[in-house]
Amino acid sequence: MPNSNRFKMSQERLDAIKQELYELETVRMKEVAEQIKEARSFGDLSENSEYDEAKNEQGKVYSRIEELKVLIENAEIVDNIDVDAPKDAITLGSIVKVRDVAEDFEETYEIVGSQEANPRAGRISDDSPVGRGLHGHRAGETVSIMAPAGELKFEIISVENK
Repeated sequence: MPNSNRFKMSQERLDAIKQELYELETVRMKEVAEQIKEARSFGDLSENSEYDEAKNEQGKVYSRIEELKVLIENAEIVDNIDVDAPKDAITLGSIVKVRDVAEDFEETYEIVGSQEANPRAGRISDDSPVGRGLHGHRAGETVSIMAPAGELKFEIISVENK
């Protein structure tokens, strides 16, 4: 039951998040507890920068643990295949080669869930303006997309679905 509070991701991404959570709860929390214990042994806590740093690190670790728990609880596993979409249309999991009409350069994007997006690596979220704008289109089409940077116009060169 998809909704705005769900986080789309692959099973591999969910497994990586669970592994990170396990590492933080077991290994990292013990390390931070040891740092705090050692810093306390230095004496006066009011002027103890090592203690302050260790407590700050503990807060960061707790915060990340809570963030990961929310991601896990609200994960929506996607299999990268939209069975209702035409086989040649852009959908989640598609690898799309486009030409920016205004700038005349080509770019290749993989359309992924929001938790796997990494624009610098060419992995864009299906929830991003470009991901939403390309969705459902096919090779040979030209699409205009409103993005924060302004209107983008792409000619779709190829679509590869897994």
